[in-house]
Amino acid sequence: MEGYYVCCSANNSCSLWFMSPRRELLLDAAIRVLGERGVRAVTHRAVDAEAAVAAGSTANYFGTRDALFQAIVERFVERERANFEEFVVTVRPTSTADLGRALAESARDAAGRNRTLTLSRFALLVESANNPVLREQMASAGARVSSWFATWLRLIGSTDPDHHMHVVGNYLTGLVLHQLAIPDPQFDPTDKVISLLESLVGPDRAGSRVAHAAAQGDNTF
Repeated sequence: MEGYYVCCSANNSCSLWFMSPRRELLLDAAIRVLGERGVRAVTHRAVDAEAAVAAGSTANYFGTRDALFQAIVERFVERERANFEEFVVTVRPTSTADLGRALAESARDAAGRNRTLTLSRFALLVESANNPVLREQMASAGARVSSWFATWLRLIGSTDPDHHMHVVGNYLTGLVLHQLAIPDPQFDPTDKVISLLESLVGPDRAGSRVAHAAAQGDNTF
């Protein structure tokens, strides 16, 4: 849909960007090329072919490969944010099992329904190792996710949510990466994720915390 959107960097500076249907079409095609064929495959010509548009269309919007990659990251962040915000409204955990099931479902989506977008994320992360601008954009995209992770862990009783956030996040990243590389048709990490959360938080702490909050008339949960 044609319109404007705001893109913010890690230092909280924001810019207003215009997204036309054609520009969106080209960037979504570029994300598919990136996810399915890797960074080196992303060229103006390859994006034109993937989007089924006339040769030169992508170059008309993005004059250089750097400009194309900057726009790809902005579009990628926009799509990841939309997916995450859709996920957030369904998650209000009161136990390790609640959060474990939600995170496992998110992992299945990342390796299944959103497979190409996830592969794009990994490709961009690798590329950002040698690209400071890209690194900043990716860090900004991850900051909101980290904040929600810490909040969920606090809700289930974590005494060190910032540390536990990194442990759980890195574990999920490894699970998804392994599933992308070596697909398992029966992939379901629910039990593993719950076990990890219980090892960090304890199986009963969240329930006790919720019960205490209810007794005190606290509606936070």
